[in-house]
Amino acid sequence: MRIALLVELFQQLPALPDGDFLDGRSLELQPHLERFQTKVAEAYSEGTLQRLLTSESVQARRAAILALGLHGTMLSNAAVAACLADSEPQVSRLAADALWNIWYRAEGETNKRELQRLTQLKSAQKTLRGLDNLIERVPGFAEAHNQRAIMHFHLGEFQKAISDCEKTLKLNPYHFGAQAGMAHCLVKLRKPRAALRAYRKALKINPELDDIAEAIRALEESLDDGGINQ
Repeated sequence: MRIALLVELFQQLPALPDGDFLDGRSLELQPHLERFQTKVAEAYSEGTLQRLLTSESVQARRAAILALGLHGTMLSNAAVAACLADSEPQVSRLAADALWNIWYRAEGETNKRELQRLTQLKSAQKTLRGLDNLIERVPGFAEAHNQRAIMHFHLGEFQKAISDCEKTLKLNPYHFGAQAGMAHCLVKLRKPRAALRAYRKALKINPELDDIAEAIRALEESLDDGGINQ
């Protein structure tokens, strides 16, 4: 496989910041990312990029994961999720960014834009109605279910949130966000052992979730101290 060109294109990019910068979230980086995406797409298929995720070259893995984050499909979901456990920190961080972008565009650009629009509304009820309509139209859109779970959580509707988390995970078993969200709901419902199991599953999918690791430690300590009876 041609690694040299991919690495060269990656090295031409400015330094990548921490946090989610893919999919146009950084205006300064956007033209550079668009050029990178175009050049990579001309030379590499999605399948080739997936295979490069296991390359011995760290730079090749970084470049491949970035490329898949920019234009990969759900066909790359499992391969990218496996990179969450990569020993190189930037690869695992890029993998998390890439997954969120893949999940948002899983049902096409139009549905992605609609989901983004709905989640930016200031009215929770309008957001929920819009998500209901979107899910009715595209029932297999896992990220729409996840975003509705988040809305239900903020409204204190924890059982409804859990139901949407379960649907998300049925559609996309690599969705560490939905798995962690389910755990948060179970904590609110005072079901610590179930929450602990859910947190552990989230951490198994994405070992870099430091806040989840801390939540696990806190629950374990509370259970060991006999402070939790359920």
